Amino acid sequence: MNIKQLFNDDSAVSPVIGVILMVAITVILAAVIGTFVLGLGDNVQSTPTTQFSFDYTSNGNDVTITHDGGDSINPARLSVNGVDTTVAWSTGSDSSVSAGESTNTLTISSSANEVRVIWTAEGGGSSQTLASSEVP
Repeated sequence: MNIKQLFNDDSAVSPVIGVILMVAITVILAAVIGTFVLGLGDNVQSTPTTQFSFDYTSNGNDVTITHDGGDSINPARLSVNGVDTTVAWSTGSDSSVSAGESTNTLTISSSANEVRVIWTAEGGGSSQTLASSEVP
């Protein structure tokens, strides 16, 4: 047996690499097709990019939240947490909340340390805090 010949023999390398690549391609293709068949790709929604400001009254019991800029948002997707109860965004506009629009004055809950504006995805599967402020 010639040891030098074993180190120079590459006859089995090409078929092994081919089989590994074919298996990898099959797994990736199955994963992509599976996500579309199961509808997992349809549920992805990007979180809107926005800015909000919080204006507290002098006694610190009430807050008015103003949309300062960024994406317009469907008011049905927004809620405010940290007030007496979690409330839906109400501005009088039914179509969208855009820059310059404010909530009605909301009364802060006595146990709240912060007030948050929360966005909920259309399917209700996920939510994200868009802005928060500590109660003075």
